[in-house]
Amino acid sequence: MEYTFRLAVAADRAAVIGFIRQHWGAPHPLVELPDFFDYYYKAEESALRFALAEADGRIVAAAGYVPASRGPAADVWVSLWVADPAARGSGLELMDALPALTGCRTLACNNIRPETRPFYEFLGHTTGRVGHFYRLANRPEYRLAAVENKTMPPVGGQAVLTPLPTAEALLACEFVPPRGANPYKDIWYIRRRYFDFPRQQYRLYAAALPGDTAPRALLATRLTAATTDAWLSRRVYYADTPSVVLRMVDYIGPAGFLPQLGAGMDALLQSTAAEYAEFYCAGLPAQLLRQAGFAERTEGSPDILPTYLTPLARENTDFYYFTSRPDAFTLFRADGDQDRPHIPL
Repeated sequence: MEYTFRLAVAADRAAVIGFIRQHWGAPHPLVELPDFFDYYYKAEESALRFALAEADGRIVAAAGYVPASRGPAADVWVSLWVADPAARGSGLELMDALPALTGCRTLACNNIRPETRPFYEFLGHTTGRVGHFYRLANRPEYRLAAVENKTMPPVGGQAVLTPLPTAEALLACEFVPPRGANPYKDIWYIRRRYFDFPRQQYRLYAAALPGDTAPRALLATRLTAATTDAWLSRRVYYADTPSVVLRMVDYIGPAGFLPQLGAGMDALLQSTAAEYAEFYCAGLPAQLLRQAGFAERTEGSPDILPTYLTPLARENTDFYYFTSRPDAFTLFRADGDQDRPHIPL
């Protein structure tokens, strides 16, 4: 069967939604919740951020994508990717056509299924596991984390973290995103991702050294609370008391500057009364994270740092990714269509 490929337009919305509903296998929040669908896929130019494969005038595969910047040659993350199983090879061919269709510099995806890694590698992409790093609060007991060997690397650094509570504050701080970043995230993306995201709030910080006239980096964080029932060692029962995790979901700035944020991030951990802070990231050396105060949870580690808190699942979660351009590539928890609230459908 011969396939043709094109980018979707606004008029394709109903057909794309119907196709995904038919072939995804279960209701998907990015399709069933209009605010999510519009946030991720509705473009300002009356286009739709989907690439389509067609045969005989009907859709046989669809791939949503999320741009990291506004303008030509934007780096993009693949989002929903679904194919009609009767149209053999349509999904792979569409994925192979995506760079040319979108004109992107880097094509990547956050949170691929590990069993699909060979498909992406067949197309010439690089796959890997997203590193998981954490910093425990210094307390005698933990209700969410279960760590056999408590490790708290020393922290230092002189960077001052200044809250940016509004989009106007982001614009006023005069931060210039590094053009050499892979992917490159511009101010349009940063503003939209951390101030316009539906159903979830973030805290954005500007990081600068004393005497700097503009920030050198931005740090995006999110607090997540889990309600647990736990017996503590003194046999005092705490019911329905929220335990909090501080998630570092994005870092935009030079990799080598991250250790300068160590003391500031530790202060955030203390001020939020979180059990631990965590970084899911790929592309940053583990040594830099350790210099910033974060220990690494390696694959297969007995230590438990739960990812899913609502509802609570006391288990580790590993994430995987692919990228078409591995040189200097970085990936964080909020990239692509990830770091969304759990919404039962």
